[in-house]
Amino acid sequence: MPAHHSQALNRPTGGIPDRRRFLFLAAGALVQPLLAETPAAPGDAGKRLDFEIAGDFGDAGQRDIRAVVNSAAEEIWKHCPAARWEVPGFHLFRSEDSPITVFDHRPNGRISIGVTTRGTFWSQFAFQFAHEFCHALAGHSNNWREKQSWIRQPKANHWFEECLCETASLFALRAMGKSWETAPPYPNWKDYGKSLTGYAADRLDATRKSLPEEFRFREWFVKHEPSMRGNSTQRELNNVVARELLPVFESAPGTWEAVTFYHAARRDPEQTLKARLADWHRSCPAKHHPAIRRIAVIFGLANG
Repeated sequence: MPAHHSQALNRPTGGIPDRRRFLFLAAGALVQPLLAETPAAPGDAGKRLDFEIAGDFGDAGQRDIRAVVNSAAEEIWKHCPAARWEVPGFHLFRSEDSPITVFDHRPNGRISIGVTTRGTFWSQFAFQFAHEFCHALAGHSNNWREKQSWIRQPKANHWFEECLCETASLFALRAMGKSWETAPPYPNWKDYGKSLTGYAADRLDATRKSLPEEFRFREWFVKHEPSMRGNSTQRELNNVVARELLPVFESAPGTWEAVTFYHAARRDPEQTLKARLADWHRSCPAKHHPAIRRIAVIFGLANG
């Protein structure tokens, strides 16, 4: 589940405070984070977001890292009221290779997620973590033990999960940018919300510029699907799909809960995307059916 993200896209844009100013704000944050953890209701520990931080993240402090990744996760998790973690908690470590969600849980049950970011590149931190959080949502929520054998197998449609996860990154940063306008993790991080939305905007703009002027997604998909089925992590291609999926999730954010059912379908590693979406549709509660059908329409696999 590797993903590579350039630090160049983490730069401030427009009137956003530069990184040195933000580092000063981060270092001076002396108040308790407003979003550092999501408290669980009594008897409902499976809804709690909790993070232990391990490894060398440079000058990024654990308290600040926890605030950023919690904010990214919460923008998605709050739309999943029926989903649970069997053993609540995440173990966040610094990966030297690429961002990753580890198949095996740690001895204490926590889900291990690695990100490559080092230092206070908060937009990149949030972007990478949101991608991996989506993998965790698909493969580690609810009855995750039943999903384990399936998520380890080669899958011709794994590219689609990668595209969902790229969508999660864009969704989280855009949502965080809005949330931080009124409820940032620290009061003096409020202005940084513009950098979060700017990071997502830069990626969307780069994808748009990579496409021909007369771009038609369905024609593009027919051309590129065979390549994606063979190599699921071609980020340039994943980003094109994520650009198409983002409006679905932003107009119906409850669709993130449908992702928790993505690996509940039958095990057929060579099935077509149409069959995969149909299985996902059957596995989900009826409230998620319109969004999955809308996704099928995007790919030309259902009538709009």
